[in-house]
Amino acid sequence: MEDGGALERIAAALERLAPVAAPPTDWLAHPAYVWEGERARTVPVLDALPLEALHGIEAQKVGLRNLCARLASGAAAHDALLWGARGMGKSALVRACVADVQRETQNLALVQLAPGTLPTFPALIAELAGVSRAFLLFIDDLGFGAEARAEMLALRSLLEGGIAPRPPHIRLVVTANRRGIVERQDTSGAIHERDERDDALALADRFGLSLGFHPADKDTYLAILGAYLAPLGLGFDAEEAMAFAIQRGNRSGRTALQFATELAGRAGKRL
Repeated sequence: MEDGGALERIAAALERLAPVAAPPTDWLAHPAYVWEGERARTVPVLDALPLEALHGIEAQKVGLRNLCARLASGAAAHDALLWGARGMGKSALVRACVADVQRETQNLALVQLAPGTLPTFPALIAELAGVSRAFLLFIDDLGFGAEARAEMLALRSLLEGGIAPRPPHIRLVVTANRRGIVERQDTSGAIHERDERDDALALADRFGLSLGFHPADKDTYLAILGAYLAPLGLGFDAEEAMAFAIQRGNRSGRTALQFATELAGRAGKRL
C-alpha cells in the first residue's frame, strides 16, 4: 500500500506539472481571430476604422463591402485580391468592410493568418468546415520573389486545383503591394523572372474579385487629407502637406492620415 500511495502521489505531481490543454476555439463568439498555426487567438474587438472614414477608394469600398455582405448572407462569394500601391488602405479596407457588415449581422468573422502559417491552411479549413458561420480568411501583404515562391505556389493550389474542397462559407482575401501580380505584358528578362511573373499571374487568375489600389495624385491626396480634417474644423496648408508627403516618399491615404494626425495633435484634438 505504501508503494501504491507513493505512485499515486508521483502521478498527481506530474499532472500538476503538465501544461493545461487550451480549450477549443469558440468560432461563434468573436468578431475576429488570428490563426497561429495550431490554434487560433481570439480578437474580442476588431480594430477597424469606420468605412466612411476611408477616402479615395470609393469603388474598392463598394466591391469588397458587397463581397462581405454576400458571404455573410450565405450567397455565392468570390475570393478577393487587393493589390497595388502601399499605404492606400488595402488592409484597413478589409477590417472596415468586415466590421461594417458585423453591424448588421454576426454571421461573419475575420480570420487573419499569421506569417508562416500557410502550410497549416488545410487544418484551419477542416476546423472551420463544420461551423455555422461565414469566415473571411485574411492573408496580409503576400510576398514575392524566390523566398516566397513556395508559399505562393501553395496558395495557388489551395485556392483552386486541390483535391480537398473548400466549403462555400469560407473565402479568402489577400493583399499584395506588388503591381506586377496582375500585369500581363511580356517583357524580356531572365528565365527565373519570367517564371516568377507567370506564377504571380496564375495566382491572380484564381481570384474572382481583383481590386487595384493606385498611388494618389496631388489632388486626390489633398482631398483625402481634407476629408479627415473637415469634421474637426481644421484647415491645412497645401505646401506643408505636400512637403510632408515628399518626406515620406509617397502620396497615399496613409500619409494623409499621418499628416492629419499631426495637425489634430497640434490643435489638441482627437482624430
